[in-house]
Amino acid sequence: MSFKILDFYRISPPAAGGETDSERSSRFKRIRWATFLSATTGYGIYYVCRLSMNVVRKPIVEEGIFSETQLGIIGSFLFFVYAVGKLTNGFLADRSNVRRFMSTGLLCSALINLCLGFTNSFYAFTILWGLNGWFQSMGAASGVVSLTRWYSSKERGTFYGFWSASHNLGEALTFISIALLVSGMGWRYGMIGAGVIGILGFLMMLVFMRDTPQSQGFLLNKKSSFEDSRSSSGKQTEDFNKAQKAVLKNPAIWILALSSAFMYISRYAVNSWGVFYLEAQKGYSTLDASFIISISSICGIIGTVFSGIISDRLFSGSRNVPALVFGLMNVSALSLFLLVPGVHFWVDVLAMVLFGLGIGVLICFLGGLMAVDIAPRNASGAALGVVGIASYIGAGLQDVMSGILIEGQKTVQNGVEVYDFTYINWFWIGAALLSVFFALLVWNAKPKEVD
Repeated sequence: MSFKILDFYRISPPAAGGETDSERSSRFKRIRWATFLSATTGYGIYYVCRLSMNVVRKPIVEEGIFSETQLGIIGSFLFFVYAVGKLTNGFLADRSNVRRFMSTGLLCSALINLCLGFTNSFYAFTILWGLNGWFQSMGAASGVVSLTRWYSSKERGTFYGFWSASHNLGEALTFISIALLVSGMGWRYGMIGAGVIGILGFLMMLVFMRDTPQSQGFLLNKKSSFEDSRSSSGKQTEDFNKAQKAVLKNPAIWILALSSAFMYISRYAVNSWGVFYLEAQKGYSTLDASFIISISSICGIIGTVFSGIISDRLFSGSRNVPALVFGLMNVSALSLFLLVPGVHFWVDVLAMVLFGLGIGVLICFLGGLMAVDIAPRNASGAALGVVGIASYIGAGLQDVMSGILIEGQKTVQNGVEVYDFTYINWFWIGAALLSVFFALLVWNAKPKEVD
């Protein structure tokens, strides 16, 4: 039985015959675009099934179902399991049929969201939300591996930037659609709605996404271990092992992982607790707070789309200068959002515009592309896995610490809960500063292709 499951997820075998680069047809372009768009949209929908909890936190606290600390623990379970899963599934994605691998993860994540709409148990929430982290970790690596299979290194930065916009598309879709459901029907329907959207995404990927160009009859002039139909499975395994060991031995990739970890603390501080912060600290409604946070997601699309284009065309593929500029923008945006006293709608909007642009670029560069650039081509999933495990350990620690600090600084005055966010402010801003510091340590790391 186990062998049948393994066979089901193996890389698709090359089709008989095949067209070379010079014989690419409109069929090739159509299939490649369908694969790219379905992988991008599908990973955006992954985020709906991951961020649904962030919209329903305040209503859950108000109903007395869970405390802020309990919500922090529940959220951290997803991140910690996701961190381990991202490393493991990153290595597996290199060797897998990414269409089946990626769609399976989204389906399971969607079903978990549906189940959570029908339970009040803290332990059930914690276990299921942690399990959701494992299935969520099957998405990013599959998307990146798909990119490296269908696009050359000269095109990778540009299309990686477009693919990275899926993060922001998913965030915007979550903070708008799920917020509407929660405001109109309650938090349970927010979780159920996320599950329904996830199932629709699963069906879309099954219909439109494809595994490799070779499985569709195209013989590309790129050297990789799965492209040569004459290679033995033993030789393929040896090549994968060698490439993935090179990733683990590269200190620059681990430093990038640490930089990304601190960036993810600031990123998920806003994603996980931003709506709660605006409601509790500034008195916005759930819908208005979600709208303001969604602005960062929408602006993040601009950042991610143009990040690859700018670095490829203006900096010859180097990512270090734009990473520094947008890292400092991230620090400035958080300072504007957290340290300006009083309630100022347009200041909050401006802060989220800058934060979205900054995080959009940093997710693309620190969150994966800079590591993929200096990793062997057939170990892109492993490189993303190393960065991913560090990033989501950081995100998980953030959720626990934020929950504890928020509840610990809460007082009740005249029957009204009042929060002091002073410690939270400096915790989030300090993490953004440390991300910039560690990124500077790999300033001279050069992109290279090791095939």
